[in-house]
Amino acid sequence: MTPIVFHFDVISPFAYLAFEHLPEALKDCSYVVDYRPVLFAGLLKAHGHKGPAEIPAKREWTFRQVDWLAARLGLGQMRCPAPHPFNPLALLRLALACQPAGRMPNRRVVETLMRHVWQAGGADPNEPVRLAALRAALAPPRDPDSEEVKAELRALTDSAIARGLFGVPSFEMSGRLYWGLDALPMLRDDLLAIEPR
Repeated sequence: MTPIVFHFDVISPFAYLAFEHLPEALKDCSYVVDYRPVLFAGLLKAHGHKGPAEIPAKREWTFRQVDWLAARLGLGQMRCPAPHPFNPLALLRLALACQPAGRMPNRRVVETLMRHVWQAGGADPNEPVRLAALRAALAPPRDPDSEEVKAELRALTDSAIARGLFGVPSFEMSGRLYWGLDALPMLRDDLLAIEPR
């Protein structure tokens, strides 16, 4: 199976769509995914960019487009969390805390976090009661607020920047980077090209 690294931040609606669509997009391919949380704001800062939601006209377009894309992909209606952009640090750290040090979150953990943000009818992802319930449901073996976990997220973000990442979702396969939901067909073609016949 070919390893694919999926760099994500739960703040991105495109990361959510790519996460949900990945199994269909790579159907009949032989691959294994390594899910790596990164802080999108860190990527933006490193490259001197603003996030799409920080530019009013782009924000309006983005959420109109992702709603259309979700319907087109058969994922139902999306509703942007009322506070967006929001601070995703608690969720990204929770993802890492669900595994022992040095191991990345599995698909179930990432799915739980993504759906907490994007299938909650516009609810605040950081609302304390919701966040506490999410943490209880995932029951992380490590403290998401520990210095160890915080350092891991910083290191993953720094490593992503050093590898040339500038946005999420980003995929990495065989030393090549693929950016965005719309890169999934290209990723599939390249994956099929390297698979043994």
